Amino acid sequence: MVGLPPTPIELRTLRKKANLTQKELAKLAGISQSLVARIESGDVDPRVSTLRKILLVFNDVTEKKISLKQVMHSPVITINWNETIGNGVEILWKHGISQLPVIKNNEVVGSIREETILKKFNEENIKDLLNKSIAYITEEPFPSVSIDANINDVLRLLSIGTPAVLVNNHQRMVGIITKIDLIARRVM
Repeated sequence: MVGLPPTPIELRTLRKKANLTQKELAKLAGISQSLVARIESGDVDPRVSTLRKILLVFNDVTEKKISLKQVMHSPVITINWNETIGNGVEILWKHGISQLPVIKNNEVVGSIREETILKKFNEENIKDLLNKSIAYITEEPFPSVSIDANINDVLRLLSIGTPAVLVNNHQRMVGIITKIDLIARRVM
């Protein structure tokens, strides 16, 4: 089933939610303010191309308003390179998370993921595995973005399979964003 276009009331609600006046919306969409008023009052049914312009403005304005600070978790929970896998499992469980950045000499050098640990449980003696160094299961580091990056940049990175994105401010890790953080933010 194809989604229905928004009603005039829904368009007005979206405009107000975006904190735009009719005049501001008209300017950003490249249409007249009187057309916006007539669409919102239900006096005119907009063309699909006009409706698309309006909805793109709402999308752009909303995306720009969501900052990475609003989505990220801070401080970032990490594990040191020389700790054991058992310590890593304990940290993951304690914090209810699925992955951790791995730190060596105050720099991110990799990551661990619960799915990797689980695979190793099937291949090795669990007790021996838990006593091994995190370095044994360390994978590539998570990608990182600047605190000023657009939320869409993070969405693109998460949608290609990476489980988390680190957020940096002047080369210092200040936050982490996971898939569920972004999903929850978009739904709310």
